[in-house]
Amino acid sequence: MADRDKSRVQIRKFKTGVPGLDAVLGGGLPEYSFTMIAGGPGSGKTTLVQQLLFANASPERPALFITVLGEPTIKLLRHQQQFDFFDISRIGVDIHFLNLSEVVLGEDLNALLTAITDEVERLKPAFVAVDSFRAIARTARDQGRVEYHARAELDHFVQRLAIQLTASEITSFLIGEHHETDWTNPVFTVADGIVWLTQATDQNSVVRKLQVIKVRGQASMPGLHTFRIISSGLQVFPRLLELDPFDKVARPDVRLSTGIEGLDAMTGGGIPSGDVVLVAGPTGSGKTTFGMQFALEGLRMGQASIVAVFEERPREYLARAALLGGASFQRAQEEGRFEIMYLRPLDLSVDETMQELRDAVERIGATRVVIDSLSGFEVALAPTFRAAFRESLYRLLGMLTTTGVTVLLTNEVVGGPTEQRFTRYALSFLCDDIIVNRFIELDSEYRRVCTVLKMRRARHSRAIRSFDITERGVEIGDTLPSYHGITTGVPSYSPKARPSYHGLTTREALVGATLEGGGKKSLLAWSEMTGMKPDNLAHILERLIELGYVAREVGGDEIRYLALGKIAP
Repeated sequence: MADRDKSRVQIRKFKTGVPGLDAVLGGGLPEYSFTMIAGGPGSGKTTLVQQLLFANASPERPALFITVLGEPTIKLLRHQQQFDFFDISRIGVDIHFLNLSEVVLGEDLNALLTAITDEVERLKPAFVAVDSFRAIARTARDQGRVEYHARAELDHFVQRLAIQLTASEITSFLIGEHHETDWTNPVFTVADGIVWLTQATDQNSVVRKLQVIKVRGQASMPGLHTFRIISSGLQVFPRLLELDPFDKVARPDVRLSTGIEGLDAMTGGGIPSGDVVLVAGPTGSGKTTFGMQFALEGLRMGQASIVAVFEERPREYLARAALLGGASFQRAQEEGRFEIMYLRPLDLSVDETMQELRDAVERIGATRVVIDSLSGFEVALAPTFRAAFRESLYRLLGMLTTTGVTVLLTNEVVGGPTEQRFTRYALSFLCDDIIVNRFIELDSEYRRVCTVLKMRRARHSRAIRSFDITERGVEIGDTLPSYHGITTGVPSYSPKARPSYHGLTTREALVGATLEGGGKKSLLAWSEMTGMKPDNLAHILERLIELGYVAREVGGDEIRYLALGKIAP
């Protein structure tokens, strides 16, 4: 096999200079190939070729751009120099322009071929582009010949042009306005490669797509790939992002803290690294706060985090996060460990989202990614992608997990409290872990409860626990053993259990009960006994002191706390 590989002719590929296009082509454009760049008006054909020429031409390997009944050269230069890749100082040095409109209008295809050949002999370029081939075909028909003879002459012209350019070791491009019904055109047979550009309108959205119809001698990436034309030129977003399942980053056998005291215990010690976690619940149930604390905990541990928001602007998101640790977010941004991505255009493509997230993960070495939320993501997509949203999410999550990051998704629950529809996309199978938040009506007010519904790689609590959202974030409370039918949203009270302690929340009562009979201890000692963080425990102790359940004693440099008596229900 090794000897056979050595005997093969090696075709050198050169980089196009168009981000994402090399991957779609299968590694770049083959040298000395004859490539057709086709598409409708305004699809980006000329800009694509100009960007490619500026990326590859040099004084030793110049490029020649020939216009045939297209826009005048001065007009072309005026428009193209608006792009960042355009360097006007290179015009006439390694990028040359030639307008052959007069030849086409006054003579025939033979004269056109002679003019092109003479200029190639004089300049000896490495790259030649002809814009537009459609104009050449129209010339053949307009010279009074019948359709059959015009087609034969055009076929002959294309073959001679391709042979001469290839024999001169030139990489060449033909630019033409074509429709998908033009496959009988001889250029498609002669061309070594065909790149097709389209722009489709769906409702009020326009999406640009690129397809590589063929590239001789190499495997291109199949399918339609979205692209944008921005100030730097074209940027292509490969549909598959060159994902190789064998290159998937191994999941370390570690748990990641959620940053929410009590939730880590419910998940059996935290979220397994590399998992996809879904936090589902109705509006106002704390989903975004769960995501904020998850990202913030990673920053506190020295990790890097990314938050992709679709429903509010970064400034608004960070303003809300300020109460939870906005200074940590800002400091991490300055250190290059945190990015907040705002993805809210209404013509967003899934491939573009995948590329931006992947680039951000690689740029800062992120280990945690929060997407808030799936419903906002769907609305931000162009209508053509919303129709296949399930398949789009499958590809997005597949890409993220391949990089080894832990992903937290938020999603708004649809339907009533008893319907148990945690996503309306039937995507629960894509998630390793599912946490469900919900509201219940209790004592004439809404209360929040949460439960861990599913964890693939860990044992977890099945309890339904109450929780509150305070200025410190999410605080997980206790179960509600006196109530039944919690999942209905309207639980019923059971007289078998005593009500909660008067004047205290369930968590405050549990702390007070722990202090009873425990003597005098410091804050850190009580923290170890209760399993609570010192800051959160100190807040509860202050509350118990105010109500007369606990006393504080100061002895030297140490402060100790003790219960004053039994906390009666």
